[in-house]
Amino acid sequence: DLIYGLPHQTPESFAETVEKIIDISPDRIAVFNYAHVPWLKKHQNLIKAEDLPSAEDRLQILGATIERLTQSGYQYIGMDHFAKKTDELAAAQNNGTLYRNFQGYSTKAGCDVYAFGISAISQFKNIYAQNVKNIHDYYARIDAGRAATQVGYRMTEDDHIRKETIMQLMCHLTVGKHMVEESFNINFDDYFAADLPKLEGFIEDGLVSINRDSIDVIGRGKLIIRNIAMCFDAYLDKMTAEKPVFSKTV
Repeated sequence: DLIYGLPHQTPESFAETVEKIIDISPDRIAVFNYAHVPWLKKHQNLIKAEDLPSAEDRLQILGATIERLTQSGYQYIGMDHFAKKTDELAAAQNNGTLYRNFQGYSTKAGCDVYAFGISAISQFKNIYAQNVKNIHDYYARIDAGRAATQVGYRMTEDDHIRKETIMQLMCHLTVGKHMVEESFNINFDDYFAADLPKLEGFIEDGLVSINRDSIDVIGRGKLIIRNIAMCFDAYLDKMTAEKPVFSKTV
């Protein structure tokens, strides 16, 4: 795993790291954007904002990394993974069976995820369940023979429709409207009538194309696939600027 966006990191210094990784030649590489969330992780307040790479530098790092790794025989998987073309992850992307869960990309769609440890999140067909976040509470529950689950969420039909749409974009950089329509008995354009206009800026910038059959991420749009997929996330609209929750995507 590599992380870009760390304090004092530059496109040049990260490029040197990429060359070292290429020499090691692992089967898979993950390249994550550093999540700076000092409002959630208080110790991150020790990091000065001016020491972090700018959004422009982070995009430059990501773009150069994608170019260099693909030149070296790796296939770009979704939004932050790379795999050798002989790897089963690349094969899954090529045959349309690639899947994404909390741990990243996977070749096994629909599998349950059983999570262990503090704050860990389990994922089932219709349910998410998160363990307690305090280590003392966690061991107290385990020692008492109780489940460590603190909160849970049961998905709605709308959640499933949006999850499938976002999953297709993040895994394959495209979503077939007819596939979603047939799976959930909806009219895609009507169902997402309030969401599709959010893509207009990406379309104008040549990052997304839409036709009667599909939505496709094109060109450098793959660099900001998270931002594009966020257009279909109904929960983001409920967040307020006064109470940030997530890290910056760029």
